[in-house]
Amino acid sequence: MNTELIIDVRDTEVAIALLENKQLVELNKERSNVQFSVGDIYLGKVKKIMPGLNAAFVDVGYEKDAFLHYLDLGPQFKTLQKFVQDHYSRKNKTIPISKYGMLPDIDKGGKITDVLNPGQPIMVQIAKEPISTKGPRLTSEISIAGRNIVLVPFNDKVSISQKITSPEERKRLKRLMESIIPKNFGVIVRTAAEGKKVAVLDAELRSLIKRWEITVEKLKNPGYPVLLTSEIKRTSAILRDMLNGSFNSIHVNDENVYEEIREYIESIAPEKEKIVKLYNGNVPIFDQFGVEKQIKSLFGRTVSIKSGAYLIIEHTEALHVIDVNSGNRSKSSNDQETNALEVNLAATDEIARQLRLRDMGGIIVVDFIDMHSNENKQMVYERMKELMSRDRAKHNILPLTKFGLMQITRQRVRPEMHIDTSEKCPACNGSGKVTATILLDEQIENQLSLICASKKYRSVTIKLHPYIAAYIKKGFFSKRFMWALRFKCAINLLPMSSYHFLEYHFFDKHDNEIEF
Repeated sequence: MNTELIIDVRDTEVAIALLENKQLVELNKERSNVQFSVGDIYLGKVKKIMPGLNAAFVDVGYEKDAFLHYLDLGPQFKTLQKFVQDHYSRKNKTIPISKYGMLPDIDKGGKITDVLNPGQPIMVQIAKEPISTKGPRLTSEISIAGRNIVLVPFNDKVSISQKITSPEERKRLKRLMESIIPKNFGVIVRTAAEGKKVAVLDAELRSLIKRWEITVEKLKNPGYPVLLTSEIKRTSAILRDMLNGSFNSIHVNDENVYEEIREYIESIAPEKEKIVKLYNGNVPIFDQFGVEKQIKSLFGRTVSIKSGAYLIIEHTEALHVIDVNSGNRSKSSNDQETNALEVNLAATDEIARQLRLRDMGGIIVVDFIDMHSNENKQMVYERMKELMSRDRAKHNILPLTKFGLMQITRQRVRPEMHIDTSEKCPACNGSGKVTATILLDEQIENQLSLICASKKYRSVTIKLHPYIAAYIKKGFFSKRFMWALRFKCAINLLPMSSYHFLEYHFFDKHDNEIEF
């Protein structure tokens, strides 16, 4: 499989697109002003105890208090709390975990009031970002993720990823990790560790322990809530979790991010350093690789499949609903059952892609076209399970009901990706009244006159819709040719498929927009 990562670095956000065989399957957008990231560790303050929910609300510096359930405290919560209290605001030497006495596990059926009091400090980690009207979801079972292993302080277990199926490899990894891991630390061995040598895993283990020690050192600074350690940037986190042998190239349009990614890949997979490429083209990177067009076609309410079939996707607070429609496939010469099976199988491909692309979580209900054959229903179910096996989010799929409904639950840790694909009317700008579009070329010419004559520009690039660009370039004595002669200015036309029909902007030779 040909896998590419396209990274568009902008002033306010970083957009990351994952392409599989040139098809967009994942899209992540990280805003520069977003406060939370899953994996961040905080020293918070217990604000309110809710005995009825067996939970607490914790202040971690956000406008809405975060939610911490008793079951998310972790078995060794008492040990963690004692460790935090022993180090908080103290200037003496840090006590290594390996020399720390472990207290008994907390009672699985216990009460939140037995272990927490309002006002006390507590070490927590973001498990889910704020979604809709809810604040972040927390856990006190701290973990620090690396590429091959996840370090779990105050734990003594070695867990192996279920995706590593070889019994011999599972035993090798377990023996290896048990031989190198310090006392009172546990690890989760990730799928990427399969086949890795002891030196690689030992180096990563030491690196993760160092990150934990830096986190503990920050406990000595008075005051809370405070961020103790931050998850690595979204770009590096995606690379850490997704980079595999199928990656062919990573394109990025910012030199600083390019160097950051190149150094990161060099540290985890030196043989793949050359796949990172800096993009310097004039066309926006998402336009160059066809990402922008796919975004416009994939994030609407209606999504085309093929041969006329399509999906309708609706979102509510409680769940997501996907309706499969045959469209003009109903005119096919095949019988109804065969036609329904073909459309449903084609729909499974797009549904699995949409769940990853929009990062839809919670409950998803899919209304497939009715089929009478149980064998056909099972075929659709097996196909969906096969396609969803590539999804990194935890999920569960139930077989089709007698009404043709499939129920899916998918892990939700971030708000669903939503992009508004509708555009303001290019002719009236939303006013409901249309100006004479025949005057568009005159508007461009008048502004060009101001730029070249009054502002003394000698080279101008006009970015505009491809149809308008083709009209202005048409013929030997084209409008562009005539404008260049009249204004004694080099005029370049750059078609932009992401622009609406009548949109255009002027840029100087340094690609800075010329303001009026």
